[in-house]
Amino acid sequence: MSIHSAQTLCLDFLPRRNVEFEVSTTPMSSDGGLLVVRQFDERIGLTRQFAAALQDTRHPSFCAHSLLEMTRQRIYGMLADYEDQNDHDTLRSDPVFKLLAGRLPEDADLASQPTLSRFENSVTPDDLFRLRDVLIDLFIQSFETPPWHLTFDLDAFDDPAHGQQQLTFFHGYYDQNQYLPLAITCAENDAVVMVSLRHGTCSAFLGADEDLSYLVGRLRQVWPDVQIHVRGDCGLGVPVMYKVCDELNLTFTFGLGMNACLKRFSEELLAQAVAQHEATGQPQRLFLKREYQARTWPAPRQIVIKVEANARGTNRRAVITNRAGWELLPQAVYDEYAERGESENRNKELKCELAADRLSDHRFMANFFRLYLHVAALMLLVRLRRLAPCPPTTGMEPGPEGMLPVGALPEPQRKKYFSRRRHADPLGEGHACTWRTRFIKVAAEVVARARRVIVRFSSSWPHLDQLWRIGQVVAALPPPHAG
Repeated sequence: MSIHSAQTLCLDFLPRRNVEFEVSTTPMSSDGGLLVVRQFDERIGLTRQFAAALQDTRHPSFCAHSLLEMTRQRIYGMLADYEDQNDHDTLRSDPVFKLLAGRLPEDADLASQPTLSRFENSVTPDDLFRLRDVLIDLFIQSFETPPWHLTFDLDAFDDPAHGQQQLTFFHGYYDQNQYLPLAITCAENDAVVMVSLRHGTCSAFLGADEDLSYLVGRLRQVWPDVQIHVRGDCGLGVPVMYKVCDELNLTFTFGLGMNACLKRFSEELLAQAVAQHEATGQPQRLFLKREYQARTWPAPRQIVIKVEANARGTNRRAVITNRAGWELLPQAVYDEYAERGESENRNKELKCELAADRLSDHRFMANFFRLYLHVAALMLLVRLRRLAPCPPTTGMEPGPEGMLPVGALPEPQRKKYFSRRRHADPLGEGHACTWRTRFIKVAAEVVARARRVIVRFSSSWPHLDQLWRIGQVVAALPPPHAG
């Protein structure tokens, strides 16, 4: 028996009995739910394809840890809220993390922080280009049947720096040293399809036209007839993006800054909205559609201006589009553009919950690779939670007798429906923090036998039924070779 196992700690806060701590010699982990994620990863091949894109320049006789092992260490660590390399100095001996990497609990420890640091800093530009293709390949594989329509949201987000990283500069608007990554996400399945790391003071649209051209070219190789719609905020709404969308035969809706000319166009409509609000006491929302040509544009473009008047004041927003029917349904054009706010949730998950704002390597290429690792962790979660929804049917119908689709409901009813939906099935739409507390962060006892490895969970864990249900769904998935 080791010295630690003989130690006890006595606490006397409980009036009737003492509370004593003892150290168990049984291998245990606090991240047992990751094993189900690992099984799902085995079915879709995400980390295997990711690691296969990297070139291993090490001499085989000196390699104790494969690229696949280290890739899984980092990606699963990010899912479980261990975003730093330093965390793996202790996790390298964790029995669950050993199983995730393909080792038994009694096998040698996993890679340490210095090894992982060398792993991330060894990445080359060619590796990054191949990882770009891996993300697109995984996106294509996520569809069982070819889609007829796809909506891509382009969005830049700030990524604050915490040291002297290469190509981080001070941005006056964000008031910080930072990178400014660009992400392209798909509204149909929440996937991050492309991501690029850029220097901290670049324009929001820098490289967006090239990324979009490459993505569309790859997709139309496999889906030549797919219709693609592109959305972006004012930072992406520039002539170079209109041009590339026209050349690629894409429809688009981009935000447009309210300049003096657009304000002049909408003054009369704004006055009408204010008058109606004062007369009725109800919020007013009116729309103006017209053609508009800025001085630097070669030709007029179609715009929709929204004006609002309510108890909080007035508000005006404009979008530019090439969608058919914009004159007949300007409100529908604007409302469809406003739905791009869902892409902000992907950026929030990536940056805040999966800690993509911790790009703390010195080299720019290493930080670009780390961004891909964070995206891969998010994609595992996104793909898995599409299998998770299991809401009760009673009382969850979106409209009268379930006849109306969710999108057709008035705003209060739509919010009420989704609130009930999240309460009934938190994992189906749950962010990373929800999955951690209800699925990943569960104590597990790991026992290695001669022919099997037994993982025991506590029957009193309140979320055990969710783990069991999703585990059964994942275990029933066909193996990769079966399609």
